[in-house]
Amino acid sequence: MQIPFNKPYMTGKELWYVSQAHANGHLAGDGVFTKKCNAWLERRIGCKKALLTHSCTAALEMAAILAQIGPGDEVIMPSYTFVSTANAFALRGGVPVFVDIRPDTFNIDETLIEAAITPKTKAIVAVHYAGVGCEMDAIMSIAERYGLFVIEDAAQGLMSTYKGRPLGSIGHLAALSFHETKNIISGEGGALLVNDARFAEQAEIIREKGTNRSQFFRGQVDKYTWVDFGSSYLPSELIAAFLWAQIEEADAITQRRLDIWDVYHANFELLEKQGKIHRPTIPSDCMHNAHMYYLLLPDLDRRTAFINALRQKGIGTVFHYVPLDSSPMGEKWGRKSGALTRTRELSDRLVRLPLWLGLEEYQNEVIQHVAAEL
Repeated sequence: MQIPFNKPYMTGKELWYVSQAHANGHLAGDGVFTKKCNAWLERRIGCKKALLTHSCTAALEMAAILAQIGPGDEVIMPSYTFVSTANAFALRGGVPVFVDIRPDTFNIDETLIEAAITPKTKAIVAVHYAGVGCEMDAIMSIAERYGLFVIEDAAQGLMSTYKGRPLGSIGHLAALSFHETKNIISGEGGALLVNDARFAEQAEIIREKGTNRSQFFRGQVDKYTWVDFGSSYLPSELIAAFLWAQIEEADAITQRRLDIWDVYHANFELLEKQGKIHRPTIPSDCMHNAHMYYLLLPDLDRRTAFINALRQKGIGTVFHYVPLDSSPMGEKWGRKSGALTRTRELSDRLVRLPLWLGLEEYQNEVIQHVAAEL
């Protein structure tokens, strides 16, 4: 691709910090760089505890264990999300309950959640699509009334806010992603954020293979042993070292992405007025992080033709999720609450445009080709 859809960004310090991790003689998890990243996330997001993981998937799996999801427990979530959102709970025997999305943000429609609740409901997963916050006040209110856990899937949401609160700081638990397609990256990687203090100690144990090893190293116990369920969810110190270089530049990275996003948004305003496309909607009480820029085309056929035409010109544009409720596993293990009409329609029409640091040099070319095909 002359202009790929995604190109991982490096600040310039990543390999130096990786070499420092090696010089420190600590390449396994929870070294100096892991602790730096955890502390920064706790300060920046305001969570009670942040724990780096080897992926956002791992963080979601930890959240499922902490929420004590078991066979038959229902977990409400949008169908328009990545497979890990459902997999983490299905692995525990949970039943994903798919709810339709809002037409403006593609987030779960908070007005439909209550109708999906049954005596088996245990949790609500709020997926912040494109780094734009779900209607968290309403979701938290519903959860409080019914005694449910709220887990924020903030894979795309680092550096975004909802009514001034960082995404990931509102639900009982939250998960972040540092996959190479995200804004702040470490190749693979994620973090579990704990906002409910009662989960903090158990989260450490689950992450350390079900042992109280962290307490041992703090001198709280004289030996460590197997005390709970768990697995190996720690990332290597090499991943944390790479991530620390990115975190140091998080504000600058976010601002550059916002600048690219704003250029797209301004240039496509006329096309929207002409009825050819719809641009992203950002609610006034949300501050987004420019995780992605997408357009809504009139229908599936025109989106397919558009993607093929841009590919022939060397420009990478892609669609996004295939709704989980229509997948083989979604049909087998999940259930739908309502018709999911908007999920089906909007997923057929959305196309994502390139957005990565360094695109500035080529962005006008992308805009010109996009406009020519519409």
